[in-house]
Formats: sequence, C-alpha cells, structure tokens
Amino acid sequence: MTHPTTGDITHRRILNIAIPILLSNATVPILGAVDTAVIGQLGEAAPIGAVGLGSIIITTIYGLFGFLRMGTSGLASQEKGKGDEHELAMIIFRSLFIGMVLGIMIVILHFQILYLAIAIVPASPEVEHLTEQYVRIRIFSAPAAITIYGITGWLIAIERTQSVLILQLAMNGLNVILDFLFVLGLGYGVAGVAYATLVAEWFALVLGLYLCKEALSIKFWLVFHRIFDRSKLKRMVSVNTDILIRSLFLGVSLVSFLFISSDFGDAVLAANQILLQFLFFTAFALDGFAFSSEALVGQSVGAGDKQALRKSSLLTSVWGMVTAIIVAIVFAILGPFIIAIMTTEPVVRMEAVNYFWWVVFVPIVGGPSWFLDGIFIGATKTKEMRNGMIVSFLFYVVTLILTVPTLQNSGLWVSLYILFIMRAITLAFKYPDLERM
Repeated sequence: MTHPTTGDITHRRILNIAIPILLSNATVPILGAVDTAVIGQLGEAAPIGAVGLGSIIITTIYGLFGFLRMGTSGLASQEKGKGDEHELAMIIFRSLFIGMVLGIMIVILHFQILYLAIAIVPASPEVEHLTEQYVRIRIFSAPAAITIYGITGWLIAIERTQSVLILQLAMNGLNVILDFLFVLGLGYGVAGVAYATLVAEWFALVLGLYLCKEALSIKFWLVFHRIFDRSKLKRMVSVNTDILIRSLFLGVSLVSFLFISSDFGDAVLAANQILLQFLFFTAFALDGFAFSSEALVGQSVGAGDKQALRKSSLLTSVWGMVTAIIVAIVFAILGPFIIAIMTTEPVVRMEAVNYFWWVVFVPIVGGPSWFLDGIFIGATKTKEMRNGMIVSFLFYVVTLILTVPTLQNSGLWVSLYILFIMRAITLAFKYPDLERM
C-alpha cells in the first residue's frame, strides 16, 4: 500500500540535506592535493604530471556518467513522495545494474579510451608512460565508481545525506592512508596512487551497499521481473539519456572556453584556468541546495502536492541565493590573495587579477541555473533540461562569434554569462508546467 506524503518543508529540513553535501564536497579537492603532495615527495616532475594527467582523464570519463546520480535521485525521490517503499527499492536495484554494466563497458574499452586520451593530450614519453600505467590501474574501479553515483543519488532522494558524507569521508580517508602506505611506505610510485584510489573506490561501493541494506535486503530473485520491468527501465534510461545530453553540451561549453582561451596566449590561458577554479568551487558550494531541491521537489511531485512543490522550490532557491551572495563576497575579499597563492608567475597573476571580477559575480549569475537544474531533476522533467541546455548552448556560440573578435577574453566571459543566464531563463519559462500536475 502506498501513502503519499512529503512532510513539512522547513528551513531545518533543507539544511539537514544541504550541509552534509557541502562538507562532503569539501573533501574532494583535499584528496587531489594529498595525491599531488605525496607523489611530489619523490622529487621528480614526471610522476606529478602523470598523476595530474591521469586523474583528469579518469575524472572526465567517470564524470560523463554523473547522470546516473541525478536520474536516480529524481526517480527515487518521487517514489519516496508516493510512499511506495517497494518501488523505491526497485530503483536502487536498477541503478546498481546500470552502473555495473556501464562500468564493465568502460573496462572493456579502456585500451581505445586511453589511446584517444593520450592522443588528445600529448606529453613527454616518460609522462605518457606513467600516465598509461596510472590509467590502466584506475580504470578497473569504473564499475564501482559509476555505481556509487547511483547509490549517492538514491541516498540523497531519501534525505540521507549524512550517509553520503560518511561514504565520502570513508572513501577519501582510506585513499589518503593508502597513498602514504603504497607510495612512501612501499615505494610503488605513480602505481601506488592509482592502487590507493582503486581500493578506496571498491571499498566505498561495499560501504554504499551496506548503507542501503534495508532496501537491498529484498530477495531480488523473487522480484526479478519488477526490477527489469520494461516500462520502468525504459523511463530510467530515457531520464538518464536526457541528462547525459545536457551534461555533454555543458562540458563542451567549458572545454571550448579553455580551448578558445589558448588563442590569447599562454598567460591568458593559465589565468582562465585559475579563475575557473572559482567556478568549480561555486558549484561545490551550491550543490547542497540543488540536491535539496532534487529530494524535496521529487517527493512533492510524487505525492502530487503542489503547495509542497512550490515551497520546496522557493525555500531551496532562497537558501541557495543567500549562499551564492556569501560566496561572491568571499571571492571579492579574498580572491586576489587566493590568486597569489595559486600562481607565483607575475604575468599570469596580473592577467588573472585583470579578469577577476568576472568570477566574483559567477555565483549570483549562475546560481539560478543550478537551483532550477535541481528542481527539474527532482520533477524528472529532463527533456526540458536537455532542450534548454541546447538552446543555451546555441546562444553561447552566437555570443562567442559576436563578442570574442572584438572583446577577446572578456568576450569569452560574456559568453559564459549568457550560457548561465539562458539556462535559467529556459528552465524558468517551463517552471509553471511543473505545478500543473
């Protein structure tokens, strides 16, 4: 029997979802810094470059499958809102199945993927050799890493973000310990960093399964037909495909931003790379409230509660914009100091400071698009997200064509702003449709 319910949409409830995600996200850059610092103790440049390059390759590959987290979150939160605990369990089984299949495919295709990645990002023979060694080890964590996306999305949907924090802390904590053991203790070098992450990600998968044990305790062989229900599986694939297309267009936008930056010289390219770190930090800071939207909006849609939907959308967005303003103020005060820490090269530092004010307002300009993403993911209106992203990308390209020849790097930043603004406009235009349920 199902019992549709959303519960009270309160500030406390929103913060209970968001704060663990903020803390969880904070551990991500720390791990990258530890990886670099540990391998840096070897006193050679090539291993550092190889770990950096290998990490980018793996992160880019795995990042393409982030749609599994978002799709799972939206679908599961709606079942939670309906009160259908049985179907909620079926979603985690489907997510695990899809994650494992995708991960195994990546392992099978890793030779071709590695060849293509090295061809696109060439380096010295020594760095290429070590990068290949790193990727060949790390790639075997693909089934675990991709499946964890689904587990994370499911936990967010049922508001167990404390479990997400535990999962992230355990995985990254073990990774750090094994970094020291394998690299400095056993002298495995670049391979040691890769093995540390490989073991940590598989450990995290086991822990993630344990955290979902109540749902997974169902004797799945007795409900096999429900797990692979054609209509349900088709919907899950459709939702994830829409999000994948949306993510690809967003990724192409950011990559093209850096590629075009290179036309203005190495100093501008380096400066933009530094400034983009502020953008990524903003995403980490605002993710918590976007995830709150996913969970609460999804539950509201599942329960058919229009008032809860409106209140969830409003309160999560208000909290998100307050956070965005705080982040913008922090950037304005500490930005030049942070830039000085990130680079000692005078010309790069000067270029970064020249364009610094563009990133100060990124949280405020880009915030609405992040929160609306969360709202539409929760409502599983992924076709609207996909179409809105395509329209926004076209506006981004047209703005590049019109502004870059005259404004150069400032034109690039104007184009990025247009991308954010159009993403917000296209989704806001469709928002009233969400309340017609």
